[in-house]
Amino acid sequence: MLATGAAAMAFSAVPAQAQFGKIFRDAQRGAQRAEGCEEGRSGDTARGILGGILGGAANRTARRARLPIYSPVSAFTNQLTTEIACILDPKEQEKAAEATVAVTSVVDEEGNDTQPEVGRSAAWTSDTREGVSGSSTVTSREASSGGNDCITVTDVVIVEGEETRAEKRMCRLAGSPRYAIVA
Repeated sequence: MLATGAAAMAFSAVPAQAQFGKIFRDAQRGAQRAEGCEEGRSGDTARGILGGILGGAANRTARRARLPIYSPVSAFTNQLTTEIACILDPKEQEKAAEATVAVTSVVDEEGNDTQPEVGRSAAWTSDTREGVSGSSTVTSREASSGGNDCITVTDVVIVEGEETRAEKRMCRLAGSPRYAIVA
């Protein structure tokens, strides 16, 4: 009983910042990210705070479980979905993006860009981690509308035997040299 009372007194004597420091720092980072958005909407700061708290807790849990945590590399966000990018390190993201470019960039004998055929595929293997590989495959084509040429590309990534599959709709706007992910 005496020990419990002493522990309670000691805990209450420590400032809240020290007791909940990680939570406050995560909330602050989330709020700063939300406030930094150029096109902020009402409530973005509150969502940022909550996202920062939950994201920080998830990151700490994943680190304790020794799970890799990666962030999408901005140079590849028009070629990779977040779902795929978050399981790949930056060098692997580059290889996955290069595979997507390889299947979507087709040039004929005269040097003109042409449409990639459904079924066209490119594979890659990680140079940084064993047991990590992937592929990109053109799985469907949409009828052209308004000068846009759109396709669906399916990415498959295998990390230590676990397969992750993601489809992405990609379009090449009239005059654009490359396909990019569209919403």
